[in-house]
Amino acid sequence: MKIQAQIEQMISSNFEPQYFEVLNESYMHNVPEGSESHFKMVLVSDKFEGKRSVARHQMVYAALSDIMDSFHALALHTYTPVEYQEIQGAPESPQCMGGGK
Repeated sequence: MKIQAQIEQMISSNFEPQYFEVLNESYMHNVPEGSESHFKMVLVSDKFEGKRSVARHQMVYAALSDIMDSFHALALHTYTPVEYQEIQGAPESPQCMGGGK
């Protein structure tokens, strides 16, 4: 199973997200075509209610602990439903300074 599919499955089963998106941003980095090394995740869940950013990220890392060594980077954007409604989306990822194509 591809890494992105594993991430999607593990997060969906652990967080019951209201909104969830995983983007493979490996193409923005100096890696071979078809790589699964750099991901961006937008995750909206009630489970983040009352938790600060660090605690939310720790929750995601714990859910993905079995596959964390399978990829290089994971940009996390974690929100409660109210927070996400207020911002209407996650920020764009910057271009890689080390070799974006």
